[in-house]
Amino acid sequence: QVQLVESGGGLVQPGGSLRLSCAASGSIFSISTMGWYRQAPGKQRELVAHITSGGSVNYADSVKGRFTISRDNAKNTVYLQMNSLKPEDTAVYYCNDRTFGGWGQGTQVTVSS
Repeated sequence: QVQLVESGGGLVQPGGSLRLSCAASGSIFSISTMGWYRQAPGKQRELVAHITSGGSVNYADSVKGRFTISRDNAKNTVYLQMNSLKPEDTAVYYCNDRTFGGWGQGTQVTVSS
């Protein structure tokens, strides 16, 4: 059973940065495609970024140039570095194993002055 645990969320001012982490267990992490999603109040969950086992990445247009997804297979962890944060980035951010399935519990990111 895949288990995913996110951390790193919080309150940040516009223009600030945060780094989210997602620690995985119960899967063969090194061959998983991993994704970060977010869900804002009253909106559908949307894909933010994903990274394949080979390191290929893809981003939503709204975060291109500001967010960076990366992975450390030795630590079974995927990261999301978020820079130049905007109020519209406020959401609960979820980690997903797109290969083996499974979702984390989510971590709240709030961008506000």
